[in-house]
Amino acid sequence: MRSAIVGALLGATLAIPAVAQETGDPVAGESEFRKCRACHMIQDASGTDIVKGGATGPNLWNIIGSPIAEEEGYRYGDGLLAAKAANPDLVWTEEEMIAYVTDPTVWVREKSGDDSARSKMTFKLNRNQADLAAYLTTVSPDAPAE
Repeated sequence: MRSAIVGALLGATLAIPAVAQETGDPVAGESEFRKCRACHMIQDASGTDIVKGGATGPNLWNIIGSPIAEEEGYRYGDGLLAAKAANPDLVWTEEEMIAYVTDPTVWVREKSGDDSARSKMTFKLNRNQADLAAYLTTVSPDAPAE
C-alpha cells in the first residue's frame, strides 16, 4: 500500500513538468526564435518581414494550423516528405511543433514509420519548446483557436 502511494505521488510529481510545458509564453518564444532565424524567416503573405532570417529552412509565417511540408517552392527533405505521405492530413499544431523541435529526426521517424528516416533539420531545441510554439501561433493568423 505504501509503495502504491509513493508511486502515485512520484507519478504525479513527474507529470507536472509535462503539463506546465503545454502552455507556452509567446513573449519568451519570440526571444527563443533568435536561435531559429539563422535558417528560418517569418515573412507574411504580402512579403513583409516579421523576422528577417535565413532561407535554409522554410518561412514559418502561418505555420501553426498548416499542413506539414506545404510551403510552395521549398525543397523538403525525404524524411519530412515520408512523414507527410504516411499522414497526409497532419497539420502543425503547437504539440506537433514542440515534438518536432525537441528532436526532428525522432519526430520524422515516428510519423513516417521508417526507423532510418532523417530530418534535414539537425538543430534540437532542448528547452522552451512550448514558448517557441506559442510564439509561432502568434504569427499564424489561420491557426485554429485552442
